[in-house]
Amino acid sequence: MARIRVVTDSACDLPAELAAELGVTVVPLSIRFGSEEFVDGSTLSTDDFWAKCAANAQLPETSAPSPGAFQEAFVAAADEGYEGVLSLSLSSGVSATFQSAVAASKSVADRIAVRTVDTRSMTMGQGLMVMDLAEMAADGATLDELESRAIELIPRTEVYGIVDTLEHLEKGGRIGGAKALLGSLLSIKPVVALVDGVVEEESKQRTRARSIKYLADKAKNSAPISRLGVANGAATDVSEFLDLIKDVPTEHPLVVVDLGPVVGTHTGPGTIGLCIITAR
Repeated sequence: MARIRVVTDSACDLPAELAAELGVTVVPLSIRFGSEEFVDGSTLSTDDFWAKCAANAQLPETSAPSPGAFQEAFVAAADEGYEGVLSLSLSSGVSATFQSAVAASKSVADRIAVRTVDTRSMTMGQGLMVMDLAEMAADGATLDELESRAIELIPRTEVYGIVDTLEHLEKGGRIGGAKALLGSLLSIKPVVALVDGVVEEESKQRTRARSIKYLADKAKNSAPISRLGVANGAATDVSEFLDLIKDVPTEHPLVVVDLGPVVGTHTGPGTIGLCIITAR
Protein backbone atom coordinates (compact mmCIF):
# COMPACT_ATOMS: atom_id res chain seq x y z
CA MET A 1 0.00 0.00 0.00
CA ALA A 2 1.38 3.40 -1.00
CA ARG A 3 2.16 5.88 1.75
CA ILE A 4 1.65 9.39 0.40
CA ARG A 5 1.73 12.53 2.54
CA VAL A 6 -0.64 15.36 1.61
CA VAL A 7 0.82 18.84 2.13
CA THR A 8 -1.10 22.09 1.80
CA ASP A 9 -0.91 25.69 3.01
CA SER A 10 -2.85 27.60 5.64
CA ALA A 11 -5.13 29.30 3.10
CA CYS A 12 -7.16 26.05 3.14
CA ASP A 13 -8.67 27.05 6.53
CA LEU A 14 -8.73 23.48 7.84
CA PRO A 15 -8.76 23.55 11.65
CA ALA A 16 -5.52 22.20 13.11
CA GLU A 17 -7.25 19.27 14.76
CA LEU A 18 -8.91 18.19 11.50
CA ALA A 19 -5.63 18.50 9.57
CA ALA A 20 -3.93 16.34 12.20
CA GLU A 21 -6.72 13.78 12.06
CA LEU A 22 -6.31 13.57 8.28
CA GLY A 23 -2.51 13.36 8.51
CA VAL A 24 -2.10 16.57 6.50
CA THR A 25 0.89 18.89 6.85
CA VAL A 26 -0.06 22.57 6.68
CA VAL A 27 2.62 25.08 5.67
CA PRO A 28 1.69 28.52 7.06
CA LEU A 29 1.62 31.84 5.28
CA SER A 30 2.62 35.02 7.15
CA ILE A 31 0.40 37.95 8.10
CA ARG A 32 1.64 41.50 8.65
CA PHE A 33 -0.03 44.30 10.57
CA GLY A 34 2.25 47.25 9.84
CA SER A 35 5.70 46.31 11.18
CA GLU A 36 4.38 43.29 13.11
CA GLU A 37 4.63 39.93 11.35
CA PHE A 38 2.86 36.77 12.46
CA VAL A 39 2.83 33.13 11.35
CA ASP A 40 -0.67 31.93 10.51
CA GLY A 41 -1.87 29.39 13.07
CA SER A 42 1.35 29.56 15.08
CA THR A 43 1.84 33.07 16.41
CA LEU A 44 -1.55 34.29 15.22
CA SER A 45 -4.82 32.47 15.81
CA THR A 46 -7.95 33.14 13.80
CA ASP A 47 -9.63 34.79 16.81
CA ASP A 48 -6.59 37.01 17.37
CA PHE A 49 -6.55 37.94 13.69
CA TRP A 50 -10.15 39.17 13.69
CA ALA A 51 -9.57 41.04 16.95
CA LYS A 52 -6.56 42.79 15.40
CA CYS A 53 -8.60 43.65 12.30
CA ALA A 54 -11.19 45.33 14.51
CA ALA A 55 -8.55 47.27 16.44
CA ASN A 56 -6.34 48.36 13.51
CA ALA A 57 -7.19 51.01 10.95
CA GLN A 58 -4.38 49.72 8.73
CA LEU A 59 -5.30 46.71 6.59
CA PRO A 60 -3.15 43.58 7.06
CA GLU A 61 -1.04 41.99 4.34
CA THR A 62 -0.06 38.41 3.59
CA SER A 63 3.13 36.81 2.28
CA ALA A 64 3.66 33.38 0.78
CA PRO A 65 5.75 30.72 2.51
CA SER A 66 9.35 30.48 1.34
CA PRO A 67 10.46 27.48 -0.74
CA GLY A 68 12.43 26.49 2.35
CA ALA A 69 9.24 26.08 4.38
CA PHE A 70 7.87 23.63 1.82
CA GLN A 71 11.24 21.91 1.51
CA GLU A 72 11.17 21.28 5.26
CA ALA A 73 7.71 19.70 4.99
CA PHE A 74 8.72 17.52 2.05
CA VAL A 75 11.94 16.32 3.70
CA ALA A 76 10.03 15.52 6.89
CA ALA A 77 7.74 13.25 4.87
CA ALA A 78 10.76 11.47 3.42
CA ASP A 79 12.30 11.09 6.88
CA GLU A 80 9.04 9.57 8.13
CA GLY A 81 9.13 6.92 5.42
CA TYR A 82 6.56 8.30 3.00
CA GLU A 83 6.99 7.30 -0.64
CA GLY A 84 5.76 10.57 -2.07
CA VAL A 85 4.05 13.91 -1.44
CA LEU A 86 1.01 15.50 -3.01
CA SER A 87 1.24 19.27 -2.50
CA LEU A 88 -2.00 21.25 -2.89
CA SER A 89 -1.55 25.01 -3.03
CA LEU A 90 -3.60 28.17 -2.82
CA SER A 91 -4.50 29.54 -6.26
CA SER A 92 -1.52 30.93 -8.13
CA GLY A 93 -3.87 33.65 -9.35
CA VAL A 94 -3.72 35.33 -5.94
CA SER A 95 -0.46 34.16 -4.34
CA ALA A 96 3.11 33.03 -5.03
CA THR A 97 2.59 30.05 -2.71
CA PHE A 98 2.34 27.54 -5.55
CA GLN A 99 5.61 28.78 -7.05
CA SER A 100 7.33 28.26 -3.70
CA ALA A 101 6.04 24.68 -3.55
CA VAL A 102 7.25 23.99 -7.09
CA ALA A 103 10.73 25.33 -6.31
CA ALA A 104 10.88 23.22 -3.16
CA SER A 105 9.77 20.08 -5.01
CA LYS A 106 12.70 20.42 -7.39
CA SER A 107 15.15 20.86 -4.53
CA VAL A 108 14.12 17.55 -2.91
CA ALA A 109 13.81 15.47 -6.09
CA ASP A 110 16.67 13.22 -4.97
CA ARG A 111 14.91 12.50 -1.66
CA ILE A 112 11.21 12.09 -2.42
CA ALA A 113 8.76 12.36 -5.32
CA VAL A 114 6.57 15.46 -5.03
CA ARG A 115 3.63 16.38 -7.24
CA THR A 116 2.57 20.02 -6.96
CA VAL A 117 -1.01 21.01 -7.80
CA ASP A 118 -2.35 24.54 -8.15
CA THR A 119 -5.87 24.09 -6.77
CA ARG A 120 -7.06 27.36 -8.36
CA SER A 121 -9.01 27.68 -5.12
CA MET A 122 -8.79 28.95 -1.55
CA THR A 123 -10.39 28.70 1.88
CA MET A 124 -12.66 25.64 2.18
CA GLY A 125 -12.73 25.11 -1.59
CA GLN A 126 -9.08 24.20 -1.19
CA GLY A 127 -9.84 22.61 2.18
CA LEU A 128 -12.53 20.29 0.81
CA MET A 129 -10.13 19.15 -1.91
CA VAL A 130 -7.48 18.45 0.73
CA MET A 131 -9.97 16.41 2.77
CA ASP A 132 -10.98 14.36 -0.26
CA LEU A 133 -7.40 13.61 -1.24
CA ALA A 134 -6.18 12.95 2.28
CA GLU A 135 -8.92 10.35 2.70
CA MET A 136 -7.83 8.74 -0.57
CA ALA A 137 -4.20 8.76 0.55
CA ALA A 138 -5.19 7.08 3.83
CA ASP A 139 -6.89 4.34 1.81
CA GLY A 140 -3.63 3.63 -0.04
CA ALA A 141 -4.00 5.60 -3.26
CA THR A 142 -0.84 6.02 -5.32
CA LEU A 143 0.73 9.38 -6.13
CA ASP A 144 -0.46 9.09 -9.74
CA GLU A 145 -4.02 8.36 -8.59
CA LEU A 146 -4.00 11.29 -6.17
CA GLU A 147 -2.66 13.72 -8.75
CA SER A 148 -5.30 12.61 -11.28
CA ARG A 149 -8.02 13.01 -8.68
CA ALA A 150 -6.80 16.50 -7.75
CA ILE A 151 -6.86 17.62 -11.36
CA GLU A 152 -10.37 16.20 -11.74
CA LEU A 153 -11.62 18.06 -8.66
CA ILE A 154 -10.41 21.50 -9.75
CA PRO A 155 -13.25 22.27 -12.22
CA ARG A 156 -15.81 20.75 -9.82
CA THR A 157 -14.81 23.06 -6.96
CA GLU A 158 -16.71 26.34 -6.55
CA VAL A 159 -16.13 29.19 -4.11
CA TYR A 160 -18.57 32.06 -3.52
CA GLY A 161 -18.54 34.77 -0.91
CA ILE A 162 -20.53 37.60 0.60
CA VAL A 163 -18.30 40.53 1.56
CA ASP A 164 -19.34 43.63 3.46
CA THR A 165 -16.93 45.78 1.47
CA LEU A 166 -14.54 45.37 -1.45
CA GLU A 167 -12.00 47.62 0.30
CA HIS A 168 -9.82 44.70 1.40
CA LEU A 169 -9.89 43.03 -2.01
CA GLU A 170 -9.12 46.30 -3.79
CA LYS A 171 -6.21 47.33 -1.56
CA GLY A 172 -4.80 43.82 -1.58
CA GLY A 173 -4.82 43.71 -5.36
CA ARG A 174 -7.01 40.57 -5.35
CA ILE A 175 -10.16 42.06 -6.79
CA GLY A 176 -9.87 40.73 -10.37
CA GLY A 177 -13.01 41.21 -12.44
CA ALA A 178 -14.93 42.47 -9.42
CA LYS A 179 -13.56 45.98 -10.11
CA ALA A 180 -16.82 46.73 -11.87
CA LEU A 181 -18.54 46.69 -8.50
CA LEU A 182 -16.50 49.53 -7.03
CA GLY A 183 -18.56 52.36 -8.45
CA SER A 184 -21.69 51.28 -6.60
CA LEU A 185 -20.27 50.11 -3.28
CA LEU A 186 -22.55 52.33 -1.25
CA SER A 187 -25.73 50.82 -2.65
CA ILE A 188 -24.93 47.09 -2.84
CA LYS A 189 -23.82 44.10 -0.80
CA PRO A 190 -21.66 42.27 -3.35
CA VAL A 191 -21.38 38.56 -3.94
CA VAL A 192 -18.09 37.45 -5.44
CA ALA A 193 -16.90 34.16 -6.92
CA LEU A 194 -13.59 32.51 -7.61
CA VAL A 195 -13.33 32.01 -11.35
CA ASP A 196 -10.25 30.20 -12.65
CA GLY A 197 -8.43 31.13 -9.49
CA VAL A 198 -9.19 34.85 -9.33
CA VAL A 199 -11.96 36.90 -7.71
CA GLU A 200 -14.74 37.95 -10.07
CA GLU A 201 -18.11 39.66 -9.72
CA GLU A 202 -20.93 37.18 -9.15
CA SER A 203 -23.94 39.31 -8.24
CA LYS A 204 -25.03 42.76 -7.09
CA GLN A 205 -27.56 42.54 -4.25
CA ARG A 206 -29.19 45.56 -2.59
CA THR A 207 -29.20 44.23 0.96
CA ARG A 208 -27.25 41.81 3.12
CA ALA A 209 -30.34 39.62 3.50
CA ARG A 210 -30.64 39.30 -0.27
CA SER A 211 -26.96 38.40 -0.53
CA ILE A 212 -27.42 35.66 2.04
CA LYS A 213 -30.45 34.28 0.19
CA TYR A 214 -28.56 34.43 -3.11
CA LEU A 215 -25.70 32.44 -1.61
CA ALA A 216 -28.08 29.89 -0.08
CA ASP A 217 -29.80 29.47 -3.44
CA LYS A 218 -26.39 28.75 -4.98
CA ALA A 219 -26.03 25.79 -2.65
CA LYS A 220 -29.59 24.58 -3.24
CA ASN A 221 -29.19 24.78 -7.02
CA SER A 222 -25.79 23.06 -7.19
CA ALA A 223 -27.07 19.50 -6.73
CA PRO A 224 -25.75 16.91 -6.77
CA ILE A 225 -23.13 17.97 -4.23
CA SER A 226 -20.27 15.82 -2.99
CA ARG A 227 -18.84 18.16 -0.35
CA LEU A 228 -20.07 21.43 1.11
CA GLY A 229 -18.20 23.86 3.33
CA VAL A 230 -18.90 27.23 4.92
CA ALA A 231 -16.19 29.65 6.08
CA ASN A 232 -17.26 32.25 8.63
CA GLY A 233 -15.26 35.48 8.57
CA ALA A 234 -16.49 37.08 11.80
CA ALA A 235 -20.00 37.31 10.34
CA THR A 236 -22.66 37.92 12.99
CA ASP A 237 -25.39 36.48 10.74
CA VAL A 238 -23.70 33.23 9.68
CA SER A 239 -26.27 31.24 11.67
CA GLU A 240 -29.01 32.65 9.44
CA PHE A 241 -27.15 31.42 6.38
CA LEU A 242 -26.52 27.98 7.90
CA ASP A 243 -30.21 27.66 8.68
CA LEU A 244 -31.06 28.28 5.02
CA ILE A 245 -28.77 25.51 3.77
CA LYS A 246 -29.25 22.92 6.53
CA ASP A 247 -31.39 20.68 4.32
CA VAL A 248 -29.17 20.78 1.23
CA PRO A 249 -28.32 17.14 0.42
CA THR A 250 -24.63 16.23 0.21
CA GLU A 251 -22.61 13.02 -0.01
CA HIS A 252 -20.43 14.13 2.92
CA PRO A 253 -21.33 16.12 6.06
CA LEU A 254 -21.30 19.91 5.92
CA VAL A 255 -18.04 21.37 7.25
CA VAL A 256 -18.18 24.79 8.95
CA VAL A 257 -14.91 26.57 9.77
CA ASP A 258 -13.67 30.01 10.71
CA LEU A 259 -12.30 31.97 7.78
CA GLY A 260 -8.60 32.27 8.52
CA PRO A 261 -6.17 35.19 8.27
CA VAL A 262 -4.92 34.43 4.74
CA VAL A 263 -8.23 34.84 2.93
CA GLY A 264 -9.72 37.02 5.67
CA THR A 265 -7.00 39.62 5.03
CA HIS A 266 -8.37 40.13 1.53
CA THR A 267 -12.12 39.87 2.22
CA GLY A 268 -12.48 41.55 5.61
CA PRO A 269 -14.86 40.96 8.52
CA GLY A 270 -18.44 39.99 7.77
CA THR A 271 -17.46 37.52 5.06
CA ILE A 272 -19.40 34.31 4.53
CA GLY A 273 -17.80 31.85 2.15
CA LEU A 274 -19.69 29.02 0.45
CA CYS A 275 -17.50 26.23 -0.94
CA ILE A 276 -18.80 23.38 -3.03
CA ILE A 277 -17.43 20.27 -4.71
CA THR A 278 -20.09 19.02 -7.09
CA ALA A 279 -20.66 15.29 -7.52
CA ARG A 280 -19.84 13.67 -10.84
